[in-house]
Amino acid sequence: MSQDWNIRTRADQCAATGNGFADGAVIVSRLVFGKDGYTREDYAEAQWDDTLRQDAVSVWKGVFHAPPQSPEEPLRKETVESLLRELIETDDDENRGLIFILAVMLERKRILVERDVHDREDGLRMRLYEHRKSGESFLIPDPQLQLDELDALQTQVMQRLGLHTGSEEVG
Repeated sequence: MSQDWNIRTRADQCAATGNGFADGAVIVSRLVFGKDGYTREDYAEAQWDDTLRQDAVSVWKGVFHAPPQSPEEPLRKETVESLLRELIETDDDENRGLIFILAVMLERKRILVERDVHDREDGLRMRLYEHRKSGESFLIPDPQLQLDELDALQTQVMQRLGLHTGSEEVG
């Protein structure tokens, strides 16, 4: 499997000018596919030109939020988000269902927002999610799950997160 759905981080400066984004600035992002896979480019709204849309797989508008300064946690528990990142890094087709379920969970918690859906030439549907706070992009393959597959995947997610009952908070 190719590495074309790795996480892409939102830039802190305009791709056209190199000037840094101010906190709260409106930016326009585009996703393009090239020889090295998917690339995300971020532009100040004033620098956006609609001709940049021509070779883009996806284009969306958002607001730049400067990352908050936070102290590092000495011990970090496994969360839905950290598990998603870990599974994406493994780049294993066997994890597609788990990755998709985790992305949907984060979307429901309003951590991720779906920005676009497109079908690749090989028929695989790809969903583009953006992290609301960090601006990172996640390109997630949609495994087109059937209802009878969901129980097993939910059990796997709970086991991976170390949860034993459905009443505990998943975060």
